[in-house]
Amino acid sequence: MTITTPRVAAARPPDIAVAAPVVLAAHGSRDPRSAATMVRLADRVGEYWPAPVTAAFLDFDAPSIPDALRVLRSEGDAGPDPVVMPALLTRAYHGRVDLPAVIRATGVPLRTAPVIGPSAPGETPDPRLVAALRRRVSELDIPYDGLVLLAAGTSHPDARSTVDAVAAALSIELDVACVAGYASASPPTGAGAVRAVRALGATRILAASYFLAPGRLYEAAAASARDAGALGVAEPLGTAEELVELIVARIAAVNAG
Repeated sequence: MTITTPRVAAARPPDIAVAAPVVLAAHGSRDPRSAATMVRLADRVGEYWPAPVTAAFLDFDAPSIPDALRVLRSEGDAGPDPVVMPALLTRAYHGRVDLPAVIRATGVPLRTAPVIGPSAPGETPDPRLVAALRRRVSELDIPYDGLVLLAAGTSHPDARSTVDAVAAALSIELDVACVAGYASASPPTGAGAVRAVRALGATRILAASYFLAPGRLYEAAAASARDAGALGVAEPLGTAEELVELIVARIAAVNAG
């Protein structure tokens, strides 16, 4: 099947009295494309959020999250506490342990938004996240009757269940079978997910990408899916308009609280 992504109205700047500065907190990668994508995403969010938005990283790339927070604090001593927006799709290790430990150690007063995807089992994926995935699949412009949802992978069962929830939501949205496949830490692989969807009767299978940016794990998952016969692999979410809207809404909710 071929699905056309409906036109989505652009995000609008929130009508708020005082906007906090934002750190878009990403993992970082040895692949320079990853950091470049996060910087572009921060710039896009900054087009709609009326305060500075800075991409910062847990590892590999600069600025570090502590450095970014300290700069924001020094530049806005009299302003609202910064908001840390995790550029993470699941509440796996980096969202549950790594990022909280890093920001606690800074001693900077701040507020933290939820991760972009569902935070806990049973939480419904935000429709804007599903729409962003649908957009990327539609850009392949290849007819299909089955999907896999490629993700980084985690050994944490609660976090993994949220990826399965996104796959289920995408299946409902596009009316095709969709199974999650992982680059590491847990089965099935991308290839295993393709075989599972084929066993459900699909013959033309594409891969949606539950990644924010390209990097080693994205490439590994994509190669696995292609090796098993996937006809195409969607690009990471990147700066998809619906993703930008979702991030702005997450920041606005924390800022209002």
